[in-house]
Amino acid sequence: MQLAAAQLSQHLQKGLRSLYTLHGDEPLLIQEAADAIRAAARAQGYTERTVHTVAGAHFDWSDVLAAGGSLSLFADRQIVEIRIPSGKPGKDGGPALQQLAQSAAGNEGTLTLVLLPRLDKATRSSAWFGALDSHGVTIQVDPVERQALAQWIAQRLALQSQRVMGGEEGQLTLQFFADRVEGNLLAAHQEIQKLALLYPAGELSFEQVESAVLNVARYDVFKLSEAVLAGQAARVQRMLDGLRAEGEAEVLVHYTLAEDIRALKRVKDAMAAGRPLPMALREQRVWGLKERLFERVLPRLTPTTLDNLLHAAHLVDGIVKGLKVPDWPSDGWQALHRLAFALCRECAPVAAAERRPQPGGAAPSMSPP
Repeated sequence: MQLAAAQLSQHLQKGLRSLYTLHGDEPLLIQEAADAIRAAARAQGYTERTVHTVAGAHFDWSDVLAAGGSLSLFADRQIVEIRIPSGKPGKDGGPALQQLAQSAAGNEGTLTLVLLPRLDKATRSSAWFGALDSHGVTIQVDPVERQALAQWIAQRLALQSQRVMGGEEGQLTLQFFADRVEGNLLAAHQEIQKLALLYPAGELSFEQVESAVLNVARYDVFKLSEAVLAGQAARVQRMLDGLRAEGEAEVLVHYTLAEDIRALKRVKDAMAAGRPLPMALREQRVWGLKERLFERVLPRLTPTTLDNLLHAAHLVDGIVKGLKVPDWPSDGWQALHRLAFALCRECAPVAAAERRPQPGGAAPSMSPP
């Protein structure tokens, strides 16, 4: 039985099942969901808890199977927690999980909690995961995406009886907060808790948030790709600066940008050959948020623009590997900025594109030198 994370609280109020599986890559939200299940279990007399962490292919599953089938002398109900950080239980683990899942319904004295990272489609289609889903409750814990982060912060502030002021200034305060904590939800949670310690319940001003919230944002190249394709110039600037400060490899940033340009070019060529856009996107394995971004920007990108972007990506490939290119910055990160903003400018929403804001006042050229 699949359950949305937002429905967990209501589900627990109706009663506990004997088997729960949580999977996702957001540590804070996984921890909170697991804590909610444990708290509900303790309230119903599950007084003992054992934790088993599956580390490597040689993990002994017999201990887990034994724990699930026996109770101690001091408790008539127990929680058996199985953590699989790799998401791969191994050759012996798959059958063991199937056995645990099948026996869970008849074992009222044991609540089994399985914790997994984000799973790919093949793993979710495996026999052992299917058994967990069939005999228990599975909850996919999704991360809070950037566009939903400001609202998430507002909801968390409300839980501690705080809020930002209404209107445009309040929205600016939430966006400022989100910029400071993007990509680091655990730190965002800590910054929200800090506000409860510093200020009383009620309305928070921008000045209070600005002075209290640290810049704890963490970025990855995949989110950079989304920001560039969305035409979010200011966010792209922050992310590039953040990735450089965190020591991200220039070649990885370049690969991400270049692969987006190549994918746009391949889809555009397929459309020119008569392929419908949805079919071309599927053939190039473009889906999810990136699919929606491609659908928005592709009609506006001309073949000449894409050829110039592709040539620029080729030049930057050489720069990040130490080559000198006339009319281009010799510093790899400066060249990456120029390439990223060239693509970002072409992908910007029409109103923003007309304004063409450029960091530092310089518009990066797409044209090959």
